[in-house]
Amino acid sequence: MFTFCSLLGAQSESSASQSLLELDGGVKVLIDVGWDESFDVAKLKELEKQVPTLSIILLTHATTAHLAAFAHCCKHFPLFTRIPIYATTPVISLGRTLLQDLYSSTPLASTIIPHEALSETSYSYSQPTSTEQDPNILLERPTGEEIASYFSLIHPLKYSQSHQPLPSPFSPPLNGLTITAYNAGHTLGGTIWHIQHGLESIVYAVDWNQGRENVLAGAAWLGGAGGGGAEVLEQLRKPTALICSSHGGERVALAGGRTKRDELLIDMIKSSVSRGGIVLIPTDSSARVLELAYLLEHAWRSESEKDGSPFSGARPYLASKNIQATMRYARSMLEWMDEGIVREFEQTGGLQGETHEEPGKRGAGPFDFKHLRLLERRGQIDMVLNETDNLGRSIGKVILASDTSLEWGFSKEVLKKIVDDNRNLVILTERMGKPEGDGRVGIARQLWSWWEERQNGVALEPASSGENLEQVHAGGRQLEILEATRVALEGNDLNVYQQWLATQRQLQTTTQTGGATALESSADVIDDASSESSESEDESDTEQQGKALNISATLGQANRKKIGLSDEDLGINILIRRKGVYDYDVRGKKGREKMFPLAIRRKRNDDFGELIRPEDFLRAEERDEVDGQDIRHQPNKYDTKDTLGKKRKWDDVAVSSDRRLSNGGNKRQQISRPQQGGSGMGDLIPDADLSVFDDDVEEITGPSKVNFTTETVSVNLRLAFVDFAGLHDKRSLQMLIPLIQPRKLIFVSGMKDETIALANDCRKLLAAKIGGVEESAIDVYTPEIGMRIDASVDTNAWAVKLTDALVKRLRWQNVKGLGIVTLTGRLEVTHPALAIEEGTAKKQKMIKGEAEVVQEPAPQAEVPTLDILPSNMASATRSVAQPLHVGDLRLADLRKIMQASGHTAEFRGEGTLLIDGSVIVRKTGTGRIEIEGTGLSALPVRNSTFYAVKSKIYEGLAVVAGT
Repeated sequence: MFTFCSLLGAQSESSASQSLLELDGGVKVLIDVGWDESFDVAKLKELEKQVPTLSIILLTHATTAHLAAFAHCCKHFPLFTRIPIYATTPVISLGRTLLQDLYSSTPLASTIIPHEALSETSYSYSQPTSTEQDPNILLERPTGEEIASYFSLIHPLKYSQSHQPLPSPFSPPLNGLTITAYNAGHTLGGTIWHIQHGLESIVYAVDWNQGRENVLAGAAWLGGAGGGGAEVLEQLRKPTALICSSHGGERVALAGGRTKRDELLIDMIKSSVSRGGIVLIPTDSSARVLELAYLLEHAWRSESEKDGSPFSGARPYLASKNIQATMRYARSMLEWMDEGIVREFEQTGGLQGETHEEPGKRGAGPFDFKHLRLLERRGQIDMVLNETDNLGRSIGKVILASDTSLEWGFSKEVLKKIVDDNRNLVILTERMGKPEGDGRVGIARQLWSWWEERQNGVALEPASSGENLEQVHAGGRQLEILEATRVALEGNDLNVYQQWLATQRQLQTTTQTGGATALESSADVIDDASSESSESEDESDTEQQGKALNISATLGQANRKKIGLSDEDLGINILIRRKGVYDYDVRGKKGREKMFPLAIRRKRNDDFGELIRPEDFLRAEERDEVDGQDIRHQPNKYDTKDTLGKKRKWDDVAVSSDRRLSNGGNKRQQISRPQQGGSGMGDLIPDADLSVFDDDVEEITGPSKVNFTTETVSVNLRLAFVDFAGLHDKRSLQMLIPLIQPRKLIFVSGMKDETIALANDCRKLLAAKIGGVEESAIDVYTPEIGMRIDASVDTNAWAVKLTDALVKRLRWQNVKGLGIVTLTGRLEVTHPALAIEEGTAKKQKMIKGEAEVVQEPAPQAEVPTLDILPSNMASATRSVAQPLHVGDLRLADLRKIMQASGHTAEFRGEGTLLIDGSVIVRKTGTGRIEIEGTGLSALPVRNSTFYAVKSKIYEGLAVVAGT
């Protein structure tokens, strides 16, 4: 059984992707945890319901559409981190930097708590939440360290590596489930998943690209880069179900391919920077940015030194809050890229990332940026945009900035500063769908609609090939930009959030074991904030003292000390929960309110016993070293102006000013020298004050909410489009799907119109491929969000009974732990006995009446029996079929076998094994074994290498049919 359900992304304008696969035995596989730029927590409700039933999770691409909700699920869905997660190494590394960039760029990624959830908890306060205006309270966002820890839970896999995953603790047995990752193109580490479970062979291919690019190799359908095969890989051919994305199903590839696309982008940039304009190219911060960054860097390398080139006075930049880490990971994963990148790296002598003293004698590596500058702070971007030449004229600039949606990241900041100049240009690199419903239209979608409408005319610029470049005038149209700002919670909103947090912990504690730990960090922040505010408050003797005991009993006794409560609710516990409070009036109190509270620290345990804190067992000299490090990080702790006449603890050792570090705390820390490629701003402005790079926005760590402000700007720049999405086009789909020959085809991740049109085309193609079949008989599904599709394999199973005489004649053959046997017999049908013995029929007396009802046994099914052939029929029924060999021979195993037999065996190229220098064994992408030998090796001699290799190959296979 195989059931498919799309949680997000089916027949939708949203790019988010979430798919649920349910297999035999209740095994559930979740593929991708994508989100869109709205960051609406309501879109994750169905996923949250499925978390307690999931077996494993698979990730395909390191993009917002495929894993933007991963950190949110890990932090706010308690059981999510206990589910095994699998992805390739680039998806893990680049996904980590993507989410760190996302959460540091926009407060909306933290998600707004729904107003309905807050209304349910606000009844206990005298001032309820306003129903006219939502408070827009945010959930606690994961920190950078938490995001890194979440991604460390993912199990890395390599391409073509079959793996049997472990199930989650609350999952049924997987029963031999096998997953295999194949290259999907589109992004670095992008994956086509092959899932094998019993008779079900499922291929999940969403967002793939068959064509080779500058950095990324093509998808592995025909053997990957350099495969050049005419047939699909055997492992991906004829699956029981193919799940494919329909996004781009109506897109026609650009004539000229990748070369023409790159030339078009470079010509667009030249036309703008030659006039001193600024070119903004919005892109993602982890995936497609690698292709664009590589192209710009190599374009500047080849043309910046030419006389009269527009690139000689222009400068390219790459802006993202975590781009340094992204490029560092990219330099360490060249083996996942195209062969051309590997050859380029080998030509540089493998010195990527090092500073070359003489760059003219030795070329830089693929991602050693000589011209492209990396920007990670808003102050750097402001300085770049304001830069002019010696005469005060604007300098041409090209800025790659995240994100593609223009709703968050530096691309939004750059756009607001360049909209008023018609020399500037925005190059869109992906097609945008129409907005859903009557909601707000995003910035990128609005610009895309303007480019399609071309209402204010088109500017034609000459290209290097002689053609004209189309750049659409915005014409001063008004663009509404929504700004989201994080502010700290105060007053009634803080009380409502505390009550909501306590209620959530109660629900998690009562429904899931250990679930309360998911909100501990949020409660800790609340406690710290409330304890600081209580230092300036006077004590008040009210009737609400001791109320904390009743509330704690109601909330279930789990993590009582973590719940955020007011001073009145704490009662006697205020003595240990608040700083600077040393007295409490116990007159008129009863029970526990008259006793000094005792805080019992709960011991933390794991599967290996009690957790031990290493800092509790430090020696005296080790503790001094740790204290010294703490002092270095707090340079003003013992300044004379701050400590004169003040008390300090006994174990605090004052550090004299003459014993401080050479770069004391009152000095700015030195910025490390940037690597080759000038990722810092030192190459641009040597004498600039580094303090201007610091962002003015203060970090808010406590409970917070988001405030929205709207700004309307007049857009006078130009708009252009160059397709750098790196997705399959209509021709690729129509060529490959008939070669794959899936039994059932499911289309997801696309808009409604293009999905239905592509489904109709594929029905025609598959019907023509099979022949003699009507189009309506081809199983092509186009499910909507939430719709379940039964895509089980169409198989029939029969149960037969073997006689003892036939069983004794069976000769079993073993192939990789499986038993295979060939048999020929006569099938007979045995009818069940018609007579029913007395006493076997059950009698049941009725309560009312004397009559007896006899319950007859249910009729038994007929079980056919397979018996040996009689002697007079054996000769007439001999099989004339050709021998059929079963098994999968691996060249690595054959190499070991031949070496153990005394032969020499070594690999010569990919998929080629040379034995004794005279026999070559090849394995094609379709699984076919080819043996070639010289004339002497192929002679019919008993000890010849050719026949020795042939016999060893046959020994590893099983003959299941033949004469």
